[in-house]
Amino acid sequence: MDSKKIIKSAGIVSGFTALSRLLGLVRDVLMAGFFGTSLVMSAFVVAFTIPNLFRRLFGEGALSSALVPVLVETREKEGDDVAWLLINRVLFLLAVVLTFSTAVVILCALFAPVANAKTAAVLDLLQIMMPYMIFICLAAVSMGILNSFHHFAISAFAPCILNLLWIATLLFVIPNMGNSPEEKIRAVAWAVLLAGFLQWAIQWPVLRHFGWRPLKKRTSGISPAFSIDEKREVNDKVKRILCLMGPAALGMAVLQLNVMIDRFLAIWVSAEAPSALFFSERLIYFPLGIFATALGTVLLPVFSGHAARKDPEQIRRGISDGLRHLLFIMIPAAVGLLVLAHPIVQMIFEWKEFDPASTWMTAIALQCYAPGLIVFSLAKVFVPAFYAQQDTQTPVRIGAGAVGLNLMLNITFILTLPQPVKHAGIAFATVLSSVFSMSCLAWTLQRRIGKLAWARVGATAARSFVAALLMAVVALLIHGLFPSLGKMQQILSVLVSIFGGGGVYLLASFLFRAPELREFAKAIRR
Repeated sequence: MDSKKIIKSAGIVSGFTALSRLLGLVRDVLMAGFFGTSLVMSAFVVAFTIPNLFRRLFGEGALSSALVPVLVETREKEGDDVAWLLINRVLFLLAVVLTFSTAVVILCALFAPVANAKTAAVLDLLQIMMPYMIFICLAAVSMGILNSFHHFAISAFAPCILNLLWIATLLFVIPNMGNSPEEKIRAVAWAVLLAGFLQWAIQWPVLRHFGWRPLKKRTSGISPAFSIDEKREVNDKVKRILCLMGPAALGMAVLQLNVMIDRFLAIWVSAEAPSALFFSERLIYFPLGIFATALGTVLLPVFSGHAARKDPEQIRRGISDGLRHLLFIMIPAAVGLLVLAHPIVQMIFEWKEFDPASTWMTAIALQCYAPGLIVFSLAKVFVPAFYAQQDTQTPVRIGAGAVGLNLMLNITFILTLPQPVKHAGIAFATVLSSVFSMSCLAWTLQRRIGKLAWARVGATAARSFVAALLMAVVALLIHGLFPSLGKMQQILSVLVSIFGGGGVYLLASFLFRAPELREFAKAIRR
């Protein structure tokens, strides 16, 4: 897949991801209005982190990253029939492991000692949402399978189902669901569980279109059955996937454990801190998911194909182009979120239960997260390059070091910063540890595949930073012209500031003759 097709495929994923992020933003606005930064909201955030840990571990993280390169290699060398047999073996094994893990966690939550109201609220919601892990992991692996066939649309649309069902629950069920916040948040938890199943089920027809059957038989050849040697070879591939998955699973487990530690440290800092971090993260994930995650989704099977053909030059070119395109998008997004953090949070979230104090806590966390948007996006290029070469150990070793650094920084900031900004220290620690991680990944990757086009990447970064600074000045000047008298004035001032600043960024990029602007324009026209 050449650069033009990569941008086009990333554009397809970006479009559906943007829709999902937009719906997610609507969902978060409703959650903010109904629950604010209350204890039940923080308990929901912490409880939802645990099934998401397993989703990252068994779904879109370690298993998908191990499966896709082997699956691409199998299809190219042995055909689709053997590939589907491999897929069925993996799906069955995954379903068994997930079901067992879910049962263990639910039993532990059911009989765990309850120390206080915070613990009780988290465990209650965890028992409802834990089975979500089974369905969302199978959905994530199905997405990886379809991506290996270079089909990205339906998998990119699947997360929209979660947001649509979530929004419907908040609008039509919650108002008629008891009087206490605890009863209302349980209804949201049940909606999340149902949405997980639907995200998996919506991919079944497309999987069948490409040839998937639960009991796969050969579709061509003299004998309809697979030979003993083919079955033995598939079993060897399953073992290989598990071997590849092991280090990646360890790395993802360490990283996601770090997320859990962040959430538990935050709820220890204050009952409102996890909610404030959650809402600020949602604003970071909005631009990150629209393009960076989409590009990473497309790059893994592309890099896997180049690695299978022993073509490091194409991998180097893909990495350099991916870095340039990400920096062109993420630098202005990071600068914009940094300078307009408070008005953006106020415009989006401040209503009903989400008061000015919640706005301040969320905005200060967002300002600490904003520079990390640039660094977080780089992982979507570097990590797939390692996974495509069936190397899942290097990102683990580097990630483990970053987790240790993050934990030390978290503890340092919590002990030294004033109480109102301790939660912001947790956000900034995440950014600093990510800088360390991405620097190590880039250095290691260059030693392995050769020097990347750093001159072009650096030129893109310099142009984008200068253009983003001009954008920030204009956005602040425009925002200062509007009085904050009401919600409509807030919305108008922020939107005009964003579009005005964005126009300045595009104009400056045009005057600087940024090649990325022309490349995106051509991709959009196609």
